[in-house]
Amino acid sequence: MPDIVLGIDPGLTRCGYGVIVKSSSRQVAFQRVGVFESSSKDELSLRIEKIGTAISKLLAEVKPDSVAIERVFSQQNLHSVMSVAQISGVIVYLCKKKGIPVTFYTPTEVKAAVTGSGRASKDQVTTMVTKILHLKEIPKPADAADALAIAITAAWRGSGSQQVTETASQRKWRDAEAASKQKQR
Repeated sequence: MPDIVLGIDPGLTRCGYGVIVKSSSRQVAFQRVGVFESSSKDELSLRIEKIGTAISKLLAEVKPDSVAIERVFSQQNLHSVMSVAQISGVIVYLCKKKGIPVTFYTPTEVKAAVTGSGRASKDQVTTMVTKILHLKEIPKPADAADALAIAITAAWRGSGSQQVTETASQRKWRDAEAASKQKQR
């Protein structure tokens, strides 16, 4: 039976989503793509509510079998990381309420899965997404194309526990989580 996979490129200003259907080990088909937006001029709670409500409606409409979210790890822009973490938390909560499994993938993992190189450019990822899903046009904006790439990664790699190799980004993330737990003790 085909699996519906929802990929999400989380953000408060633009939250990209892409839905694909996986019918066999590497067979994926496009279903829908888009972006939810909120104004940076609005108060934080209103922005979270707007994106959260849109995601909740999408989950009800699409009824995905799994959700994949991009895990952002950046030491340079803490504000951006915090806003992505906030909306990612809302998405995880909404999925948990519906019993939908969630997997996180780093940008390096997504690039490697879709292009074969963890150092691929955004244009290379978008080009491969377009080819893999046999799209006539490049998905726009970039957040939407990224969400489709995340969904493809999830369809091809399965749950995080099935991953064979650990990228440098994954190692950094794991080390940061371990250091944070040590500080809490």
